[in-house]
Amino acid sequence: MTSDRIGSDRGAYLGLFVLLFLGWGVLSPFLPAVLAVQGASASQIGLLLGLGVVVRLVAMPVAGRLADLWDRPRQVLAALLAAAGLAALGYGLALGFLPLLLVGVLHAVATGPMGPLPDALAVRSAAAGRLDYGIVRGAGAAAFILANALAGWLAGMAGSPLVLLWLNAGLCGLAAVAALRLPPPARAAVPAGTAAAGGPGTIRALFALPEFRRLLLVSGLVQGSHALYLGFATLRWQAAGIAPGVIGLLWSLSVAAEVLVFFWLGRPLLARLGPGRLCALAAAAGLLRWGLMAVTDAVPVLLLAQPLHGLTYAAQHLAAMAVLARVAAPDQAATAQSLHASLGAGAWTAALLLVSGPLYEALGGSAFWVMAAASALAVPLALGLGHAPVARLRPATAEQ
Repeated sequence: MTSDRIGSDRGAYLGLFVLLFLGWGVLSPFLPAVLAVQGASASQIGLLLGLGVVVRLVAMPVAGRLADLWDRPRQVLAALLAAAGLAALGYGLALGFLPLLLVGVLHAVATGPMGPLPDALAVRSAAAGRLDYGIVRGAGAAAFILANALAGWLAGMAGSPLVLLWLNAGLCGLAAVAALRLPPPARAAVPAGTAAAGGPGTIRALFALPEFRRLLLVSGLVQGSHALYLGFATLRWQAAGIAPGVIGLLWSLSVAAEVLVFFWLGRPLLARLGPGRLCALAAAAGLLRWGLMAVTDAVPVLLLAQPLHGLTYAAQHLAAMAVLARVAAPDQAATAQSLHASLGAGAWTAALLLVSGPLYEALGGSAFWVMAAASALAVPLALGLGHAPVARLRPATAEQ
């Protein structure tokens, strides 16, 4: 494979992921504010957001399955991106709960698969030696941070968050074009022991693989353990008297660590440890991180704990991508990614978010011990994922 081909593929995927994460970043933090402006009450906003999570969990595997059945992952992704942009504009026309509910369901159907489908394409290309998945995913994370800052500034300048709907729609449209301009998916030989051995293109074949089932559980425990942090870390820190600027710094540290792992540390860790041990390391980091947050809200300790997000999220995600690249045949890529996103990280995070409120009310900061326990359970399970080093998530040399 020539260096020109590698550079072309890398550029195409970088463009897609940057546009995609810019679109997410400008709207997702401000969607509750949009719903409020359009007439939704606080309880209705909670219901709309919760229903959106459920719809996304269902839409992910359906879209992934269709993309594999039709062998049109780029086209399915482009159609969903275009639909997401139109649905975002629909929020600006919807006034009151029922219209917002209809638009919200359509938006959730379109946006749910927009995570696993690009990952399926990128991991498949990385496995063929065409690009470095960590660089592409890290660029997306960096774009998300930039979009958050840009969105806040624009909403303030305009005096309304509704301006972000137009920006999101434009970025979704550009991302749809970028998806169609991706190179054709790599046509790799099907290795022995993949899902294709159980019948090509079938969900049953994936669930017949013990390693796939184990990965769903490991990803669910490790990624789901972030639920209490996502929902209540800021509230706890505010109650402890930590200044808003410091709270912002703590969140920024976690995202910066995520980008650092995606860009630089993830590949050597994956190559040295293999996916099983890297997942175990991520779970052990979760045990330490949530344990520290359970016993103290001292800022110096939090400044040490927050960078562990690079392991608890980014490193585990890279390891999961490596496992999926190994066990799923090419015609199973979108299905496997979608099932992993829905039944693995997505379903567990949603379930733990539901119990996080009662846990926090009953236990306060000590509720983080429950998240630490979930991480601890994942350690021995992760070790069963295998230890063979994986080097397929980085590009081949120019001579290949």
